[in-house]
Amino acid sequence: MAKVLVLGAGISGHTAASFLKKKLGKNHEVTVVSPNRYYQWVPSNIWVGVGRMTVDQVRFKLEKVYRRWGIVYKQAKAVSIHPEGDRESGTAYVTIEHVSEERKGEVEKVTYDYLVNATGPKLNFEATPGLGPGKYTCSVCSYDHAAHAWKELQKCMAQMKEGKVQHFLLGTGHPSATCQGAAFEYALNIAFELKRKKLDHLAKITWITNEYELGDFGMGGAFIKRGGYITPTKVFAESVLTENNINWIKRAGVTRVEPGVVHYETLAGEQNTAAFDFAMLIPAFKGQDLKAFDQSGTDITPKIFAPNGFMKVDANYTPKPFEEWSVKDWPQTYQNPAYPNLYATGIAFAPPHPISKPMQSPTGLSITPAPPRTGMPSGVTGKIVAQNIARFIKNGATEHKHTASMGRMGAACIVSAGFSMTKGLGATMTVSPIVPDWEKYPDWGRDINATVGEVGLAGHWIKLFLHYMFIHKAKGYPFWWLLPE
Repeated sequence: MAKVLVLGAGISGHTAASFLKKKLGKNHEVTVVSPNRYYQWVPSNIWVGVGRMTVDQVRFKLEKVYRRWGIVYKQAKAVSIHPEGDRESGTAYVTIEHVSEERKGEVEKVTYDYLVNATGPKLNFEATPGLGPGKYTCSVCSYDHAAHAWKELQKCMAQMKEGKVQHFLLGTGHPSATCQGAAFEYALNIAFELKRKKLDHLAKITWITNEYELGDFGMGGAFIKRGGYITPTKVFAESVLTENNINWIKRAGVTRVEPGVVHYETLAGEQNTAAFDFAMLIPAFKGQDLKAFDQSGTDITPKIFAPNGFMKVDANYTPKPFEEWSVKDWPQTYQNPAYPNLYATGIAFAPPHPISKPMQSPTGLSITPAPPRTGMPSGVTGKIVAQNIARFIKNGATEHKHTASMGRMGAACIVSAGFSMTKGLGATMTVSPIVPDWEKYPDWGRDINATVGEVGLAGHWIKLFLHYMFIHKAKGYPFWWLLPE
């Protein structure tokens, strides 16, 4: 019996575990380790943050689903990886620390034949002093953060009902933060809700971002076909913000937050501040602080993980000038080069380089979005790794049949601009490939016929439909495996 251990139960880890169990059946063991007892559909957290969905509409308990599937579930945090095992057994294992009420603090060794690291990002609020829930800003990166944001937003609405002007600051809270898309959606949804409640005349909304140009979204921007015309995402983003009376500050790296004020540095080297009554700023991401040790107990963390804590995979990490990087440098199988039975999927893998061109201020501060790997890329990489591992175990295969380079992979995204069945808005966008291929597509960097965008009420309906479809898929309801990632 083979043992496959999956660390993390987010979009990527849950996808990997579900396909592994479906393909391996009862003859092999699949174990999932996750500190969170819930699965959450992260893209809908923005709606929790404006009170249009409840927390329980975007999450469900993992234990019941995994019990039905026959997956071993441990509510615990992975602490260290031992890919060579110890001298006594030589069997690879992961040390975990349980966080459930019944076993809290208990340390356990979980052995494996294959390991999938899908731990996702650590929300690195500490990298920006004063940032995050419990300090001076809000977040929508998790369902509990989004619920807290909604409570704080309601306080501002109460002030507005008394005739007081409120300043809203939304965007990125670190010079290298990513997930601009989620913050962008949240800004638009706040604007929509304030207008719906007839409070928008008392709102001063500002978008603050580390993007060089609006619409960069950490992928160097894009050119999209829209209404028969080719439009850069810069124009698209600026027009959407303008239509919603949202001002913007771009090329800005937030360096610290104090009560009611954000301090930021611009690419020009200027030190500025922005005042706020309500702020939702996305933090920097890093790996989960996992350690790795060889059979003798020597720390080999740098051998397996990049300095940012994300796991090294089959990418080309050779330092090069940005202009010399290519789509060929991006991973295809997500296999660790040092230990072939280790894989990293979703946000847990270390990208070889930024997709957006690195920029620095005169003081040396890097102000550049990190590459996005959320949503569709997370699901796709989780699935192909599961397919390959299952094939290795069942057929004794040694070659990867399934690959998924972000230099070939397309992605679809629905940008919510307001929740309403009759007046809601959503921008439907597809980008192919995610990482621009200027050799294959010298004019636009991407396949312009597959990189399109439209805005309208239908976009909201599609995003709402996808919410229920992916919850259905994640719960393993009938024919879940036929639904796309």
